[in-house]
Amino acid sequence: MQNPREWIAAAALCAGALTMTSGPALAQEPYRLPPPEVVRILDAAPLPFVSVDPSRRTMLLMERENLPPISELAQPMLRLAGVRINPNTNATHGPRSIVGMVFRDIATGEERRVRTPEGVGLAGATWSPAGDRVMFMVMRDNGVELWVTDVATGEARALTGPTLNATMGGAAQWTRDGRAILAQLVPDGRGPAPTAPAAPIGPIIQETTGRAGPVRTFQDLLSNAHDEALFDHYFTSQFVRIDADTGEQTKIGAPGVYRGMSISPSGDLLLVTRIERPYSYLHPWSLFPETTEVWDMRGRMVHHVVSQPLRDNVPIQGVPTGRRSVQWRNAPGVDTLVWAEALDGGDPRTEAEFRDRLMVLDAPFDAEPRELLRTEHRYAGLTWTEDPSQTMVSDYDRDRLWSRTWIFDFENPRAEHRLVWDRSVRDRYNAPGSPVDTTTPDGRRVVMVRDNAIVLTGAGASPEGDRPFMDRMDLATLETERLWRNEGERYEYVVDLLSDDGARVITRRESPNDPPNYFAIDLAAGAERRLTHFEDPAPELRDIRKELVTYTRDDGVELSATLHLPANYREGDRLPLLVWAYPREFNDPATAGQVSGSPWRFTQIGGSSHLFFLTQGYAIMNDATMPVVGHPETANDTFVEQIVASAQAAIDKAVEMGVADPERVGVGGHSYGAFMTAHLMAHSDLFKAGIARSGAYNRTLTPFGFQSERRTFWEAPEIYMNLSPFTHAHKITAPVLLIHGEIDNNSGTFPIQSERMYHAIQGHGGVARLVMLPHESHGYQARESVMHVLAEMIDWFDLHVKNISGSSASAE
Repeated sequence: MQNPREWIAAAALCAGALTMTSGPALAQEPYRLPPPEVVRILDAAPLPFVSVDPSRRTMLLMERENLPPISELAQPMLRLAGVRINPNTNATHGPRSIVGMVFRDIATGEERRVRTPEGVGLAGATWSPAGDRVMFMVMRDNGVELWVTDVATGEARALTGPTLNATMGGAAQWTRDGRAILAQLVPDGRGPAPTAPAAPIGPIIQETTGRAGPVRTFQDLLSNAHDEALFDHYFTSQFVRIDADTGEQTKIGAPGVYRGMSISPSGDLLLVTRIERPYSYLHPWSLFPETTEVWDMRGRMVHHVVSQPLRDNVPIQGVPTGRRSVQWRNAPGVDTLVWAEALDGGDPRTEAEFRDRLMVLDAPFDAEPRELLRTEHRYAGLTWTEDPSQTMVSDYDRDRLWSRTWIFDFENPRAEHRLVWDRSVRDRYNAPGSPVDTTTPDGRRVVMVRDNAIVLTGAGASPEGDRPFMDRMDLATLETERLWRNEGERYEYVVDLLSDDGARVITRRESPNDPPNYFAIDLAAGAERRLTHFEDPAPELRDIRKELVTYTRDDGVELSATLHLPANYREGDRLPLLVWAYPREFNDPATAGQVSGSPWRFTQIGGSSHLFFLTQGYAIMNDATMPVVGHPETANDTFVEQIVASAQAAIDKAVEMGVADPERVGVGGHSYGAFMTAHLMAHSDLFKAGIARSGAYNRTLTPFGFQSERRTFWEAPEIYMNLSPFTHAHKITAPVLLIHGEIDNNSGTFPIQSERMYHAIQGHGGVARLVMLPHESHGYQARESVMHVLAEMIDWFDLHVKNISGSSASAE
């Protein structure tokens, strides 16, 4: 029998479902709690974040707050030009996360707690180039302060009052020598914020002049002159140089709305980008007009680099014309600018022998820029190494989803470029890993080169799951040598090197029964030393069983999932099954079938995770792969058929293994996974119920593309209509729980998407429940919200999946 709590919840949901069949039920209910075992796990202290200093002598343990109260999310918010800020703090809006910091000596294990104010949030912890100090932000109710702490003692002190301007996030950076910090402050004498006019000054007018300007579904945009005035007020900042010892401040330049600043390799110049008017009501600040200049350390302009107009006519998946991606060449003492320029008008549909070229200009910037090289496909970035003669450049072919990387000599670009990697970006099995970087004595972050070789670390995807690795690649021959690979029934990866040759490393290790901890390992001697002793925050999860399973779709595409079984599972029991997934696009079946994830990870469940269903007796096919295979231009033509086939294969596998009751199967997903869920409910009868969180269901509201879809609504109206679950709402007969944050700002997933989907299902007599979460965005953060979401999810599936009649609870 059900316990009283389950009976009451079931009765309430039944009543709600009956009401919804004849008309909408509207109410604002108090927040609810999930079952006690879920509450206990959610309230357990989370494991800290860990960072290693550039000198590899010290670890910084950043202690986290678990779930903030809803009151933190309910703090004042302004939504301006695509950014959400708290006007009281002049910082991005959101709850605190880090609440304490501890230094731990890697050699001795000695700990020193950083002495910070009580009851405040901390953010932006950044090592100095030498690793002897850390700067961080203290988030107070009336503003953000910049602090610095000494690693040797843990003593911390404020360098500013609550005057840091953190409206765009990071507001401070170390100078090259680590003696000072460049920061953005609220300008002196800034008055009160502009007040809204009592009456409008006139109509809001927008006008197009005949240029094509496809608009993505941006949110939180400016909407009137008052918004523009607020944007200027809160986002205007003053650059200052702050002495890290004395706190003495020196102003740099005049106040402005600045996008960012970077210090030249010599430390004598600044590359500054300033946002300018006219602002747009259709685009976020990142596309506003902007000017990039080189300044000296007093703020005097040395060179005008580029002025970009409003980027309102950039083609879908294209780039702006003119100079873009401007940066310093990362070489010792050399102040050279590097940027990219499109050779195809920025339009990926235009045929061109070369899509981009790289240009350079040396200080004192009085000569003509010279061309460095051209890329056949779209320029995808530079990777700087310690050896100035060996720079990496990458390009990306969007039609093949293909990436290539070459090594070239920056000083002699006409010399032969050597192809290093040539691979599909979806091919996880052959991913080479990422180069290990280092901080140079002059404060530059570059790829470490020793004996003409670099070290690579990667996830090591394989048919048996992820097996992280560390390789050494000889830059002369481009041959690799395997230095280390994760083996056995545990999951472990390299966090940092303790010696340049990779013989001694720091790893993070976990297993299904052991929480993540850090180890110092001597690979040559085969010795190890434990650096942390983090305890299991939720021992009741240890007996949960999980297994990486593979299976085949009816068209031959290989699929995989991690099968989770409850701690008290008995062999032969057929459990209610949850299939949780997120679709992804692939060019070919081979990469679509590659396995991801690892069965040897420590099971951690937090937030509004669907894995909490394990505490309620469900089996879960987690991250069941839902590949959509085909050419990027047309893959979505068969989206529905492919996800239905994938879902059927996942269910068949769980049933074949004897762990799932085929009559008690539910499906769920978040964001694009919610979109998938709605389609599966409309186009198949595989599921008794569904949970769709923060999804988009009407693709005509994203008419200029979504996910990887390149065609516009007007180019492929039938595809947009067919791929809109909203247009198939009359086919959804099984119960659907829709959950959405009231202020979701993710592109495309407007809250109205769930509201209109609910109306459509209700209007056709379907069974649905719509839960709108106050003060929540695309993901859910507050303790009250998370608890309520889990209570809703568990009660919904208990009623419509787990406890339906006619099921078989055990195998024959």
